[in-house]
Amino acid sequence: MKIEGIDKVLIIGSGPIVIGQACEFDYSGTQACKALREQGYKIVLVNSNPATIMTDPVMADATYIEPLNVKRLEEIIEKERPDALLPNLGGQTGLNLACELNKAGVLDKYGVKVIGVNLDAIERGEDREIFKATMQKLGIDTPRSGICHTVEEAEKIVSEIGYPVVVRPAYTMGGAGGGFCYNVEELRTICSNGLELSMTHQCLIEESILGWEELEVEVVRDAKNQMIAICFIENIDPVGVHTGDSFCAAPFLTISKGLENRLKEQAFKIVESIGVIGGTNVQFAHDPKSDRIVIIEINPRTSRSSALASKATGFPIAFVSAKLAAGLTLDQIPYWRDGSLEKYTPSGDYVVLKFARWAFEKFRGVDDQLGTQMKAVGEVMAIGKTYKETLQKAIRGLENGRSGLGFAKDFNKKSKEELLEMMKTASSERHFLMYEAIRKGATTEEIHTVTFEKAYFIDQMRELVELEEEMLKTPGQMPADELLIKAKKDGFSDKYIAKILGLREKDVRKKRTELGLVEGWCAVPVSGVENQYYYYSTYNAKDESTATDNPKKIMILGGGPNRIGQGIEFDYCCCHAAMALREMGYETIMVNCNPETVSTDYDTSDKLYFEPVSLEDVLQIYHKEKPAGVIVQFGGQTPLNIARELSDEGVKILGTSIDSIDIAEDRDLFRKMMDNLGIPMPEAGMVTNIDEAISVVNQIGGYPIMIRPSFVLGGRGMEVIYDENMLREYVAKAVGVTPDRPLLVDRFLHNALECEADALSDGAHVYIPSVMEHVELAGVHSGDSACVIPPVTITKENLETIKDYTRKIAEALHVCGLMNMQYAIENGKVFVLEANPRASRTVPLVSKVCNTQMARLATRLMLGEKLESLNLKDKKFKHFGAKEAVFPFDKFPKVDPVLGPEMRSTGEVLGLSDDYALAYYKSQEAAGSNLPSEGAVLISLSDKVNLADQAIAIGEEFQKLGFKIYATEGTAKFYEKAGVKCEEVNKINEGRPNVLDIILNNQVALIINTPWPRRDAVADESAIRKAAIKYKVPYITTLAGAYNTVKGIAAARNGHGVVKSLQEYHATIEEV
Repeated sequence: MKIEGIDKVLIIGSGPIVIGQACEFDYSGTQACKALREQGYKIVLVNSNPATIMTDPVMADATYIEPLNVKRLEEIIEKERPDALLPNLGGQTGLNLACELNKAGVLDKYGVKVIGVNLDAIERGEDREIFKATMQKLGIDTPRSGICHTVEEAEKIVSEIGYPVVVRPAYTMGGAGGGFCYNVEELRTICSNGLELSMTHQCLIEESILGWEELEVEVVRDAKNQMIAICFIENIDPVGVHTGDSFCAAPFLTISKGLENRLKEQAFKIVESIGVIGGTNVQFAHDPKSDRIVIIEINPRTSRSSALASKATGFPIAFVSAKLAAGLTLDQIPYWRDGSLEKYTPSGDYVVLKFARWAFEKFRGVDDQLGTQMKAVGEVMAIGKTYKETLQKAIRGLENGRSGLGFAKDFNKKSKEELLEMMKTASSERHFLMYEAIRKGATTEEIHTVTFEKAYFIDQMRELVELEEEMLKTPGQMPADELLIKAKKDGFSDKYIAKILGLREKDVRKKRTELGLVEGWCAVPVSGVENQYYYYSTYNAKDESTATDNPKKIMILGGGPNRIGQGIEFDYCCCHAAMALREMGYETIMVNCNPETVSTDYDTSDKLYFEPVSLEDVLQIYHKEKPAGVIVQFGGQTPLNIARELSDEGVKILGTSIDSIDIAEDRDLFRKMMDNLGIPMPEAGMVTNIDEAISVVNQIGGYPIMIRPSFVLGGRGMEVIYDENMLREYVAKAVGVTPDRPLLVDRFLHNALECEADALSDGAHVYIPSVMEHVELAGVHSGDSACVIPPVTITKENLETIKDYTRKIAEALHVCGLMNMQYAIENGKVFVLEANPRASRTVPLVSKVCNTQMARLATRLMLGEKLESLNLKDKKFKHFGAKEAVFPFDKFPKVDPVLGPEMRSTGEVLGLSDDYALAYYKSQEAAGSNLPSEGAVLISLSDKVNLADQAIAIGEEFQKLGFKIYATEGTAKFYEKAGVKCEEVNKINEGRPNVLDIILNNQVALIINTPWPRRDAVADESAIRKAAIKYKVPYITTLAGAYNTVKGIAAARNGHGVVKSLQEYHATIEEV
């Protein structure tokens, strides 16, 4: 069934993963593609993010990986001529773009119809003034507020409402630019920043409702105006913490039926007046004292909450929304309980909790503080029978090294008063602090006063603390049977019980199994489709699930919550493994707990267990299902952390053996293997204290050196050290250093070009689709560096050497499946940096640029196929793909945005073109840094000796293009000497006008500022970089980046090239 006259639909994706807009939109976009294809539509998809399943060539008929802006979209629309646009599945990015295309007249010009939402209605939802007026008409209370377009207007509004107030800019995402103001100074700062960020240059100033209950309703509406409430979400953290950072429960746990019905009626009124077809998320605040309900905001699109609501209820909101937009109504879609979906009501005798995961430890100088701007980088969802059980499952799903709530950091050593004081500010540690405060005797009243958390949740936690204290009375021995049974039913994990009592996890597991304490699995039925379920475990119910006795059954372990260093790329690999196994006739079982992903979609695998990826849960599923083997190499570090223990319990691990993975992780063993193979590595040593460190530095030839802890992902704690003082400081700060977990010291390779190779291996033969060259030099983490495939400057000999080394290492490690190798080339000599015999974050990138489905092919190899039978040939490319990383520095204004060996990017974009310089230019455009084609550039170089030729070439190129060059004193002298004209500008403390003045007055369109590598760098520089972020001036901190940029600007002058779909690029690849 299709809408008449519509055959081809355009879907706009949400772009790179940033804080506040993560892979839940990959999930909704992928579902929409499936739903529309089932209805017989052709799909054109546009998204700049290469890491997603959604941008895979198999998902749509034409896939464009292009920068998301009006100009590029108009080119795509002109070329593809879609009949309709579906804008409400690509997050805020997709919605804003649809509105801009409409305002620019592009949609009318090409006759594109908008389906799923009415764009005027979007304005009613997003534009703060119109929204407020609409609410008043409907008789729905909103917080007292006013709209301002200038800071003076804001001050006038506040004189009527009084402090504290909240500032909310219109058309922004994840609470960006907003915040609480307690005085006029804060108001001026926050408001002027908010007005800058807002597309319509307006802000809402509203009364503070801090400490009220925050409640959400998820509504779906169809073209017949039939509405259903899918899910009610209760935020356990009160108003004041952004809902994306808040700890949430579904269904309502402490809210009366009466209040629930009032919220539902109001939500229906609002959704009807705005006229959305599909899903809408409505957020309310309720004051328990006065019983007043006010509306906070609505999201007339699928959102992060709708991904959570979908997974919590088994109602796939994005899938159903796409079907409704495509012309179906609710009564035409099946419902497992009452026939069709218009009769849907939320049901289920289980509790769902969401807990966020943050990345404060990655950013030096950031306060761990939560407010109205979202800061979480990922989340986990847990399902259980009781609140206590579910809470503890969520904690062990987080994977932050804690298997329970107690004894986090040094909180247990603090007094009750200190803990209560710390809890006054909402932070990522608040619930862990609360646990210890209860242990120290804090009353429910005392905790409520500082946190506004409701008594019910505090009392539930108190019961857990009391039970734990009971167990702690007999340390070193197994708890009494009744006590152990109670602890397991309340969700205490085997690992945590073992840890606090000083026992072995193995013994706890053995004891509880003897007592018959094993998990039972319960089903969550899926609405909108026939006969689909997924499963969760509990110790509070009998097992209701049946396992097949199919001998061809494989279990895949997912990656858990997203975090910096382990993101959606690993989910991409898990999904492709499931698809490949299905094609090969295997039954697939997926275990994962991340609600935002495609892998936890009900039909990605044959059977989904929505569970923490921890030993206790995985092992019991394994014994229940008895699969032929388990795949651990696709979920990042998460499954690898438990792989050894799984194997000891007799689990069959597929692909590369755990011993090989350990050799690659263990520097000593790996170095011995490299020596045997005659492959060079940078000189290095392992140290456990400062004296050893100093002697190793002398052995390997002095500073600079690279230092890091062993066994980490995403370069955690890696640093470049330039002298003994820095070394002493680093070693003093390092925690948990033991002889089996030493610190690793390497010689730092100077001006070395970094590159990596992803390979497929069957243990005997190796296939390398392409080598990837990094733009930034060695010393910048590979996840943060811009890269290009195929390589541009690597010599033919070096490429041969890299391929030869990769082959030798893969054969020596007996790699079966995927492998990622990192190399650096210093003065023409290739060094091996590290080997990762597992999926890496570059897999989706290589797969899409080279048209080699790496994860699928690796799955076939792991199940015993040989490389020859896959018939892979070397390829010759006529196009280039440039990847650029996207950073969250705008959310952390106190952080200096300099790149280093620790990974800090949250996502990535890809630029594709037949010309390398243009591909790089497009990757910058997609990352939101619009490179100027003319104007002035500010250059300030710290180190002018090293790479002087490249620095001069950059100046000459800008001069040739007719740019005006501003430079600070030293740089200006350096350029004058080389014959490059520039105007000298004062440093910050040298008098006015200075560098900051010319940035603030919009006199420069691009800033090139290379930092001193030392951390105690001049404050001057970091002030320049921070100003660049604040005033949205593109800034570059490396010479390599600057050189590519100037080449890109020159190339873009001759036209931006034509837009081509991924399918068209793939058609031009030649096999050799």
